Amino acid sequence: MQRKKIIVGNWKMNPLSSSEAEKIFVNVAKKLPTLKNTEVVICPPFVFLDKLKKIRTTKIRLGAQNAFYGEKGAFTGEISAEMLELLGVKYVILGHSERRAMGESNQDINKKIKAALFAGLVPIVCVGESERDESHKFFNVVKMQIEECLAGIPKNLISKMIIAYEPVWAIGRNAVREATPEEFREMSIFTLKIISKKFGTKIKMPRIIYGGSVDEKNASGFIREGEADGFLAGRASLNGDIFTEIVKTCEAYEN
Repeated sequence: MQRKKIIVGNWKMNPLSSSEAEKIFVNVAKKLPTLKNTEVVICPPFVFLDKLKKIRTTKIRLGAQNAFYGEKGAFTGEISAEMLELLGVKYVILGHSERRAMGESNQDINKKIKAALFAGLVPIVCVGESERDESHKFFNVVKMQIEECLAGIPKNLISKMIIAYEPVWAIGRNAVREATPEEFREMSIFTLKIISKKFGTKIKMPRIIYGGSVDEKNASGFIREGEADGFLAGRASLNGDIFTEIVKTCEAYEN
């Protein structure tokens, strides 16, 4: 049975106020069609989660942008996976390139993944290279990220995660160029091969989604030619019209 596509909106550190967050959330919920083949997740800043969970909608699930690996204790400024689960959160983004740029290591991410799974959350694990060099060393970068981030994860829990491939060189204002659906497909196959080699071919595989500056114009290509299981959208998720078009693209796709 084919699993549903999943679209994750990462609001990052936006917007500024609770009223703005509510407005964006409600706008997206109103614009979304009835969903049969697609799951939609919104990951706002933590301070807006409690208010947004009170907005009644069956179309959107809530996620968090990060979680700490400790359950409780002297960890000033941190938020545990257990706290998120008790708040009603189902998904959590871990290992985003922006957090890696601030010093987060594969070992840190590994501990966070284990804590999230233990708390019953679905980790959205980000991997991706900062540059695509001609000598193809970027394969080793992604291979190390996958192997180290998934170290010690029980085989039966691998399918409960989502892997988001986000090529850093294709993201944001400093992007070198856009990634192609073919490049994503190549990395998706590579990722599944690494997981198969590490955990065996008989396990149920995780969904692999694309997270590099996705919008309403390139979504179709990544779904059809790239065979993506969905998207991790940044800026596009703050625009109700664009985000809805991305969701509609996934919802209309037939395997």
